[in-house]
Amino acid sequence: MISFKRNWLLKLLLCLLLVYLYYTLAKNDQLSWIGAGERTKPNTTDSTNSNQRLSQSSKSQIVRDVVLAVVACGERLEETLTMLKSCLLFSTKLNLKFIIIADDNLLSDFKERLSDWQQMLNGSFQYEVLPLKFPDKNTDEWRKLFKPCASQRLFLPTILTHIDSLIYVDTDTLFLSSIDLLWRNFNKFNASHMAALAFEHEDSNVSWYSRFAKHPYYGKLGVNSGVMLMNLTRMREFQWEKYVTSVYSQWRTQLTWGDQDIINIIFHYHPEKLYLLECDANYRPDQCTYGPACPPAAEHGAQVLHGSRSAFHSANQPAFSAVHKAAQEYKLGSDPYKNFLVPMLANLRSAPESNCGKLEDAFTKLPRQYLEKTINVE
Repeated sequence: MISFKRNWLLKLLLCLLLVYLYYTLAKNDQLSWIGAGERTKPNTTDSTNSNQRLSQSSKSQIVRDVVLAVVACGERLEETLTMLKSCLLFSTKLNLKFIIIADDNLLSDFKERLSDWQQMLNGSFQYEVLPLKFPDKNTDEWRKLFKPCASQRLFLPTILTHIDSLIYVDTDTLFLSSIDLLWRNFNKFNASHMAALAFEHEDSNVSWYSRFAKHPYYGKLGVNSGVMLMNLTRMREFQWEKYVTSVYSQWRTQLTWGDQDIINIIFHYHPEKLYLLECDANYRPDQCTYGPACPPAAEHGAQVLHGSRSAFHSANQPAFSAVHKAAQEYKLGSDPYKNFLVPMLANLRSAPESNCGKLEDAFTKLPRQYLEKTINVE
């Protein structure tokens, strides 16, 4: 009887063990299958998120918020509008914002013309027109430093607190390519850079700073401030305005080029804060009057033409004035190939011979490439 009970218990235990093993294995298989699905699902989600991020990244590369600032006083209305028109001509696929800081008597003119352009181009750009604003101390001195209101650029970090970064240009500049090419230099900044400028000249034997300056300046050549990339956020963190006013107090009697000299002095003592642009980003008569002195422009074309020392309006620089005339006469919204590029080429080829004129590619290569790529040329 005892033996029978033991056998029965052993059989019962064996049955229970088999049932246990069956359900355990089945459960493990199910968990293993579910686990595989869960592992696959997050990967699919990650892939989707990754694709979304790539898509968003691609969109951000195509559609950029690009801010261009300029300061205009006196008789600079038409010259400034010609510069802005050249920027619009080559930047049709960007989110552009213009910031114009001007004399009180120019504010309404700028607003009227820009409003007309905005309607004509279906709101393809935004703009702000602001009055001049200098520090309360030495206001008149700041306003008259070098040229009327030229020093306003020194105070953009303080004035434009709602702007992170921008490109500042003088009124006597012209874009010969998309402003996006210039804007991309912000991506090359390291953690220290807060601004970008090009050298005043590429040859120390010709550079004004290396020959005549009586104050410190950047590097061996000094920099030109006509085209300046500004990370205003970093400049505010640097307390830029305090440096500006301090430098002015110390060197005010030895400043020949006003605000540009102040910028040079600051970056002399803080060279790690400056990113250097190539000379094709600020192509001036100095780069061609005595022969080719800017290889990037000669090879690839100038991105921004800077008609310093009245080059756009002087018979001494026929190539510069030829290009400016074509930009000035171009009617915004019309065919830029037929109504800008063709007249520009004709102006250059009919202009009196000059060293700068011999370097035609520097003036025409990028406009031709851009317009032939974006417009159906018959």
